[in-house]
Amino acid sequence: MLLQQISGVMFHQQNIWKMIRERRYTIQECYTHVLVWLCAIPPVSFFIGTTQVGWSVGTGSYVKLTTDSAFMIAVVFYIALLIGVAFIANVIHWMEKTYGAQSDLAHCMVLATCTATPLLLAGITGLWPMLWFVVGVGLLALAYTVYILYSGVPELMNIPADRGFMFSTSILTVGMVVLVSMLASTVVLWDLGISPRFISG
Repeated sequence: MLLQQISGVMFHQQNIWKMIRERRYTIQECYTHVLVWLCAIPPVSFFIGTTQVGWSVGTGSYVKLTTDSAFMIAVVFYIALLIGVAFIANVIHWMEKTYGAQSDLAHCMVLATCTATPLLLAGITGLWPMLWFVVGVGLLALAYTVYILYSGVPELMNIPADRGFMFSTSILTVGMVVLVSMLASTVVLWDLGISPRFISG
């Protein structure tokens, strides 16, 4: 049911936000019905793409990752996505009273799940990991994520549009910080031995 309603949110149906707010989904439902599946799309796609397809470095040849290194990176990527959505939900819950929202952590988790959905779905581009293709689709997904966020916060948090705009901006800022932090953490992972190993294809 939650996954169906998130599909409705993707097309910006205001009544869907109201239904989600009144349904009162739990954090467990967010994970078991949606996140465990959606968060698997980018790691699995990039695992397949980087080990079976590879990407061109401009000379016509393709570079691939070894199966072992790609698997470890995919597992860490999957865990990071699950934790990242939960972290953003907790930050939303922490900030909500500042903007006059009276919600609970479960609602914040639903909001984080809904807004993350376009980016997670865009992870399927990893099946064909060409830089221009991945970046292009990723930017479109990011734009749609921002659209869902700004339209959904006032409805789901039940606050006026002006406060919703400011709240959404704060959430977007936190999301960007989380994304940059995840990218920066790869340096630490490389030191721990979880680094890509390349082969020519």
